[in-house]
Amino acid sequence: MTVDEICSNALRLMDEAGPEGLSMRGLAAELGVNPMSLYHHVPSKEALIGLVCSRVAERVPLPSDDGAPWQDQLAELALAYLRHAQAHPAVWAYIHSHPELIEDRRLPIRNTLDRVLRLAGVTGPELRRTSDVLYALVTGFVITAAQGHLPGGQDEIDRDFGTALRLIVSGVAGLS
Repeated sequence: MTVDEICSNALRLMDEAGPEGLSMRGLAAELGVNPMSLYHHVPSKEALIGLVCSRVAERVPLPSDDGAPWQDQLAELALAYLRHAQAHPAVWAYIHSHPELIEDRRLPIRNTLDRVLRLAGVTGPELRRTSDVLYALVTGFVITAAQGHLPGGQDEIDRDFGTALRLIVSGVAGLS
């Protein structure tokens, strides 16, 4: 049994029943091991959930630095974030109710956002502020959509997100 196997199974259980539905005993049963053996890999359920959350966040498909216009890269990043959050709503809800899980500015998604913003001409002290505000705006949309506060189905959410992206890109363009 590896940490990857533990995390993959824990993620599946969290996707099915949320973090509150994950138990070390249930996970051990899924893996066919003694519950105590899990503690050789992670010290607690909370540590396991934190590890699963960080691994999920690392799997957001990030736009590469391939010379595409910053506008396209920003839209691609935001859409990837939305799609990944929609694939794992319980995990993303947990992440955003535990700020300590997202405050690390070295996370790949944050590095990519900062890189794209520098391409857009955002520099100096405005870079951090703009990055934080954009992250909050997109996260707010994701949470609002996940909680069912937007009318219509997925097609309508996609149209609304397209509108949000146009507003965001226009706003970032206005900073430089």
